[in-house]
Amino acid sequence: MTAVLIGPEIGTAARVLSGLVGIGGGVVIVPALVPLGLTAHAASGTSLAALLMPVGLLGVFEYAHRHQIKIYYAIGLAVGRTLGAGVGAYVAGRSPDLVLQRVFGVLLALLALKFLIFPTSTHGGELR
Repeated sequence: MTAVLIGPEIGTAARVLSGLVGIGGGVVIVPALVPLGLTAHAASGTSLAALLMPVGLLGVFEYAHRHQIKIYYAIGLAVGRTLGAGVGAYVAGRSPDLVLQRVFGVLLALLALKFLIFPTSTHGGELR
Protein backbone atom coordinates (compact mmCIF):
# COMPACT_ATOMS: atom_id res chain seq x y z
CA MET A 1 0.00 0.00 0.00
CA THR A 2 2.91 2.37 0.73
CA ALA A 3 4.10 1.94 -2.86
CA VAL A 4 0.76 3.11 -4.21
CA LEU A 5 0.82 6.18 -2.00
CA ILE A 6 4.49 7.18 -2.25
CA GLY A 7 5.16 6.05 -5.83
CA PRO A 8 3.38 8.95 -7.53
CA GLU A 9 5.21 11.45 -5.31
CA ILE A 10 8.62 9.99 -6.14
CA GLY A 11 7.71 9.72 -9.82
CA THR A 12 6.49 13.32 -9.97
CA ALA A 13 9.65 14.61 -8.31
CA ALA A 14 11.79 12.58 -10.72
CA ARG A 15 9.94 13.83 -13.81
CA VAL A 16 9.94 17.47 -12.67
CA LEU A 17 13.70 17.33 -12.19
CA SER A 18 14.09 15.47 -15.46
CA GLY A 19 12.10 18.09 -17.33
CA LEU A 20 13.90 20.91 -15.54
CA VAL A 21 17.53 19.84 -15.87
CA GLY A 22 17.45 16.69 -18.00
CA ILE A 23 18.59 14.26 -15.31
CA GLY A 24 17.52 10.67 -15.56
CA GLY A 25 14.64 9.77 -13.28
CA GLY A 26 16.72 6.98 -11.77
CA VAL A 27 18.92 9.58 -10.07
CA VAL A 28 15.89 10.43 -7.93
CA ILE A 29 13.91 7.19 -8.01
CA VAL A 30 16.58 4.65 -7.05
CA PRO A 31 17.82 6.50 -3.92
CA ALA A 32 14.21 7.17 -2.91
CA LEU A 33 13.17 3.51 -3.17
CA VAL A 34 16.07 1.95 -1.24
CA PRO A 35 15.07 3.51 2.14
CA LEU A 36 11.56 2.13 1.54
CA GLY A 37 12.98 -1.37 1.78
CA LEU A 38 13.86 -2.19 -1.83
CA THR A 39 17.28 -3.59 -2.62
CA ALA A 40 19.41 -1.63 -5.08
CA HIS A 41 18.61 -4.35 -7.62
CA ALA A 42 14.85 -4.03 -7.07
CA ALA A 43 15.00 -0.22 -7.07
CA SER A 44 16.92 -0.18 -10.38
CA GLY A 45 14.57 -2.72 -11.95
CA THR A 46 11.51 -0.83 -10.73
CA SER A 47 12.88 2.44 -12.10
CA LEU A 48 13.51 0.85 -15.50
CA ALA A 49 10.04 -0.70 -15.52
CA ALA A 50 8.52 2.75 -14.94
CA LEU A 51 10.42 4.06 -17.97
CA LEU A 52 8.50 1.70 -20.23
CA MET A 53 5.52 4.00 -19.90
CA PRO A 54 5.55 7.27 -21.86
CA VAL A 55 6.82 9.25 -18.87
CA GLY A 56 8.55 11.93 -20.88
CA LEU A 57 5.90 12.51 -23.50
CA LEU A 58 4.60 15.84 -22.19
CA GLY A 59 8.13 17.11 -21.68
CA VAL A 60 9.04 16.11 -25.24
CA PHE A 61 6.02 17.98 -26.60
CA GLU A 62 7.01 21.13 -24.70
CA TYR A 63 10.65 21.01 -25.82
CA ALA A 64 9.61 20.21 -29.41
CA HIS A 65 7.22 23.17 -29.40
CA ARG A 66 10.23 25.39 -28.64
CA HIS A 67 12.39 23.61 -31.27
CA GLN A 68 14.80 22.47 -28.56
CA ILE A 69 15.20 18.82 -29.58
CA LYS A 70 18.03 17.60 -31.79
CA ILE A 71 16.34 14.52 -33.25
CA TYR A 72 19.48 12.78 -34.53
CA TYR A 73 21.10 13.00 -31.11
CA ALA A 74 17.86 11.76 -29.54
CA ILE A 75 17.73 8.75 -31.88
CA GLY A 76 21.36 7.89 -31.16
CA LEU A 77 20.80 8.26 -27.42
CA ALA A 78 17.71 6.01 -27.62
CA VAL A 79 19.67 3.28 -29.41
CA GLY A 80 22.53 3.55 -26.93
CA ARG A 81 20.19 3.58 -23.93
CA THR A 82 18.41 0.49 -25.21
CA LEU A 83 21.65 -1.45 -25.64
CA GLY A 84 23.14 -0.04 -22.46
CA ALA A 85 20.11 -0.97 -20.36
CA GLY A 86 20.48 -4.59 -21.42
CA VAL A 87 24.20 -4.68 -20.66
CA GLY A 88 23.73 -2.80 -17.38
CA ALA A 89 20.95 -5.12 -16.22
CA TYR A 90 23.08 -8.15 -17.08
CA VAL A 91 26.08 -6.85 -15.09
CA ALA A 92 23.89 -5.64 -12.20
CA GLY A 93 22.27 -9.04 -11.93
CA ARG A 94 25.67 -10.55 -11.27
CA SER A 95 26.83 -7.89 -8.78
CA PRO A 96 26.23 -7.73 -5.02
CA ASP A 97 23.69 -5.17 -3.83
CA LEU A 98 26.30 -3.25 -1.83
CA VAL A 99 28.46 -2.87 -4.95
CA LEU A 100 25.51 -1.38 -6.86
CA GLN A 101 24.83 1.10 -4.07
CA ARG A 102 28.47 2.18 -3.94
CA VAL A 103 28.81 2.51 -7.72
CA PHE A 104 25.65 4.63 -7.76
CA GLY A 105 26.96 6.80 -4.91
CA VAL A 106 30.33 7.33 -6.61
CA LEU A 107 28.60 8.27 -9.88
CA LEU A 108 26.40 10.83 -8.13
CA ALA A 109 29.38 12.26 -6.24
CA LEU A 110 31.39 12.64 -9.45
CA LEU A 111 28.47 14.33 -11.19
CA ALA A 112 28.02 16.68 -8.23
CA LEU A 113 31.71 17.62 -8.27
CA LYS A 114 31.61 18.22 -12.01
CA PHE A 115 28.73 20.67 -11.71
CA LEU A 116 30.03 22.34 -8.56
CA ILE A 117 33.68 22.71 -9.56
CA PHE A 118 33.51 22.82 -13.38
CA PRO A 119 30.21 24.49 -14.30
CA THR A 120 29.78 25.50 -17.93
CA SER A 121 27.61 28.01 -19.70
CA THR A 122 26.73 28.65 -23.32
CA HIS A 123 25.39 32.14 -22.61
CA GLY A 124 28.27 34.41 -23.59
CA GLY A 125 30.78 32.53 -21.46
CA GLU A 126 29.51 33.86 -18.14
CA LEU A 127 27.89 31.79 -15.43
CA ARG A 128 24.46 32.77 -14.26
